[in-house]
Amino acid sequence: MLNSISKHLLHCALLITLLIFFEVFSGGIKVNENSFVSVDPWEEYGTIPTILLYTLRLLTFLTLPQVLFNFFGLVFYNAFPEKVVLKGSPLLAPFICIRVVTRGDYPDLVKSNVMRNMNTCLDTGLENFLIEVVTDKPVNLQKHRRTREIVVPKDYKTKTGALFKSRALQYCLEDSVNVLNNNDWVVHLDEETLLTENSVRGIINFVLDGKHPFGQGLITYANENVVNWLTTLADSFRVSDDMGKLRLQFKMFHKPFFSWKGSYVVTQVHAEKEVSFDNGIDGSVAEDCFFAMRAFAKGYTFNFIEGEMYEKSPFTLLDFLQQRKRWLQGILLVVHSHTIPLRNKFLLGISVYSWVTMPLSTSNMIFAGLYPIPCPNVVDFLCAFIAGFNIYMYVFGVIKSFSLYRFGVVKFFACVLGALCTIPINVIIENVAVIWGLVGKKHKFYVVQKDVRALVTV
Repeated sequence: MLNSISKHLLHCALLITLLIFFEVFSGGIKVNENSFVSVDPWEEYGTIPTILLYTLRLLTFLTLPQVLFNFFGLVFYNAFPEKVVLKGSPLLAPFICIRVVTRGDYPDLVKSNVMRNMNTCLDTGLENFLIEVVTDKPVNLQKHRRTREIVVPKDYKTKTGALFKSRALQYCLEDSVNVLNNNDWVVHLDEETLLTENSVRGIINFVLDGKHPFGQGLITYANENVVNWLTTLADSFRVSDDMGKLRLQFKMFHKPFFSWKGSYVVTQVHAEKEVSFDNGIDGSVAEDCFFAMRAFAKGYTFNFIEGEMYEKSPFTLLDFLQQRKRWLQGILLVVHSHTIPLRNKFLLGISVYSWVTMPLSTSNMIFAGLYPIPCPNVVDFLCAFIAGFNIYMYVFGVIKSFSLYRFGVVKFFACVLGALCTIPINVIIENVAVIWGLVGKKHKFYVVQKDVRALVTV
């Protein structure tokens, strides 16, 4: 069996090989005279069409910052770290509250995952912890000294009128509700998120270190039973995103340049109170993103937490589409918010507008073939690099998510091929999400189907 370093070196070799192949194949690296475009577009296509063609080509560069963060994150840091080793006794860890926020639509799922997560904590040796379930509707959690159910009153209103998950999270911070001390820690999970012993050890190390009040780690989506193979393979890109961009921005810079996710969020209570989830209606659609940007603006630091957690990808393509639409709308509200300084949201803004302009960037792939235009060598090289690396993100996500020993060689490589085949479908869905997100209602919080048992009809 290969060790961690060998796996990482093989991954780097595969990445470089694929990039070189793609550069040569697409003309990013010129190997012969046929690689050069000899057309004069100003005479061949006219002035306005030529300007439009060059504009479409340049839009590709909006993705360059996050591509570079992903590239260096996947190369600089070991992409296949060994199991997390505790750096101190769990008995010495500060108090940890594992907080699950739910609407209460799937009480059986919540109760099942609470028990699983509690047992995972106990198996890891963690003793000083509590699991809180914050819900709009009662889930009737079984009474236990390590659990607490908080039902958010229907008439509760925050000072700024925060809604949805933000409202529930802010309710927990009210003096009459909060039972935590300022030096305690909160691990925020979605109702479907499952802890692993690796992630619990990573969290213990993070809170024992105590240098950074905010942290986050990797979430994978291909664990246990896969409900929808198409969405799971499409989400392999998100796994690479965690291991690349998220890890680099937190481990090297300790800043959320591109924001973070809404689950596997670890915060220290005093810092969470200071930042607050009470950020009005604009901060309620992508509450995680708004929170991260406010914390960034206030000068708080972040770190990457070793150890992965488990979630499932959306069960249907409609849920997958709705999820992406909400993310786009929520992040746009954050970027356009006057309460977040431009210097803090600059890279996030470039990132989200690379998403907004995705329909135009997609059309560029068609027009580039029909109407070729000569570009400087560096432009062709970077365009090929961006495209080739984004393809590799799907490959790496599958390698990271699916175990070769669990699936076998044939099924494993079928998953890699399947992920590549999902790229056109994913591109279509992302384009539809962009258009729908731009014309649809912005202040809406769509919750995807969470409980696979609810899909079974008798």
